[in-house]
Amino acid sequence: MSEAPDSIRLDKWLVHVRLFKTRGLAAERIEGGGVRVNGQPSRKPGRSIRPGDEVTVSMQGRVRALRMIAPGVRRGPASEAQTLYEDLTEPGPTDATED
Repeated sequence: MSEAPDSIRLDKWLVHVRLFKTRGLAAERIEGGGVRVNGQPSRKPGRSIRPGDEVTVSMQGRVRALRMIAPGVRRGPASEAQTLYEDLTEPGPTDATED
């Protein structure tokens, strides 16, 4: 078994971290302007990203900011996907009341 590469296509990584169900959906979002890499708009699904890169995705009325930790090798279970990124998204307001 070979080591995982240190870079990966943006569309593949978004599928590996389970933000999109298919590469086609990820590619559509990227090409539509809903994804930024390190603060810069990215409209190319084939763009290579590496550990440490920050990926911001706007989808379904929500913005997610993630820092890539590892590229991953497959779209595995959610527990595996969560090891591939650090979530930088600030928590939104909660419905809980203060006591």
